[in-house]
Amino acid sequence: MTDLTLGFLSFPVLLLLIFLRAPIGLAMLLCGIGGLWLATDGTTVFMARLKSEVFSTFSSYNLSIIPMFLLMGQFATYSGMSRSLFKAAEAWLGHRKGGMAMASVGACAGFGAICGSSLATAATMSKVALPELRKYGYSGGFSTATLAAGGTLGILIPPSVILVIYAILTEQNIATLFAAAFIPGILAALGYMLTIAVYVRLYPDQAGTRPRVPYTERIRALGAVWPVLIVFGLVVGGIYQGWFTPTEGAAVGAMGTGLIALFSGSLNWQVFRQSITETATGTGMIFFIVLGAAFYNGFLALTQVPQELSGWVTDQGFSPWMVMVLILVFYLILGCLMDSLSMILLTVPIFWPVISGMDFGMTTEELAIWFGIMVLIVVEVGLITPPVGMNLFIINSMDKDTPMTATYRSVLFFVGSDVLRVFILLMFPAITLVFV
Repeated sequence: MTDLTLGFLSFPVLLLLIFLRAPIGLAMLLCGIGGLWLATDGTTVFMARLKSEVFSTFSSYNLSIIPMFLLMGQFATYSGMSRSLFKAAEAWLGHRKGGMAMASVGACAGFGAICGSSLATAATMSKVALPELRKYGYSGGFSTATLAAGGTLGILIPPSVILVIYAILTEQNIATLFAAAFIPGILAALGYMLTIAVYVRLYPDQAGTRPRVPYTERIRALGAVWPVLIVFGLVVGGIYQGWFTPTEGAAVGAMGTGLIALFSGSLNWQVFRQSITETATGTGMIFFIVLGAAFYNGFLALTQVPQELSGWVTDQGFSPWMVMVLILVFYLILGCLMDSLSMILLTVPIFWPVISGMDFGMTTEELAIWFGIMVLIVVEVGLITPPVGMNLFIINSMDKDTPMTATYRSVLFFVGSDVLRVFILLMFPAITLVFV
């Protein structure tokens, strides 16, 4: 059996392990180790790789940004920022038809800007917004669908852990990727709000309104979100302006949110220990997936699968745009079944050589940034695409009185908004590259 055949056969084995509910990091690690063992016919190369791969993977300075952003998200969660964001958005929009749902999306966008995780944004904002939505007459399916869609903003609006991983894989500038994600993130939030406006006019019985809030209370509620604006401006603005590196920016953000939590009275010793523990747990999970992906992608590189696949696609004479669309459809389907981090780590080393070998009329840097944002958006769509979008299950588990089918029906409107946004950004790459 040739190495190339061995590499292609590893894909069904990997999918089988995932289907048997093996953790994705373990599945990739086993396929990588087993493949290296068989491809090198012995233990010498395998043991040398086992020793060097672990060190080379985790000695990367760029990876230190991940625990810092995770800690920033933990402090933000415990400091009450999520509630302040929702209350401010609710005060300004709640009296309008569908305004409470729009406020939820706006709060998700704000919290995603200091959290960087889709699942964490969805889970945290649901605790705050779901009771309020139900209190003012919003149907269960519409409420859960809105929060599931709003939660996906955490993965796109910078800072984003997934963007950091993508930047490391493709050797791109993290600050540039953060800047490129800003406009698509704003478009996503505005698209969701427009979707809500259309939905409540088609189904007026699905949403209620709350009394208009006096302007004095609106200003007071808006003033309570200044810590979020300061942290976001300092971290993202500081990174983009070159005041500090992304890792230093993440450390500044973690310290800033920690101080805000401390001065707000939310941070005591028990909360601090819990934040550190959850950060360590999340970091360990991410790093284990990174290690598994490093072994598996190293095995694939040895078997020449990415290079052969890239050469085959080029020889077929396919249009670059057709290849791009097929890859995005693949991500959309896979996004319904797999978490975003695992997907990026598994597929980018395979697909990026294919895309980089084609002529899209861009420089390599522009192509890498545009491709990364497009992939991230489609992965985000997969998180809310029935029947197995991960965000849908997280939100629905918090509202057990709402049937999953009701969530499915409502979330299709948000999926439609996402598909339209993907089409616009695909046809007009300049929107993504305006700050590059």
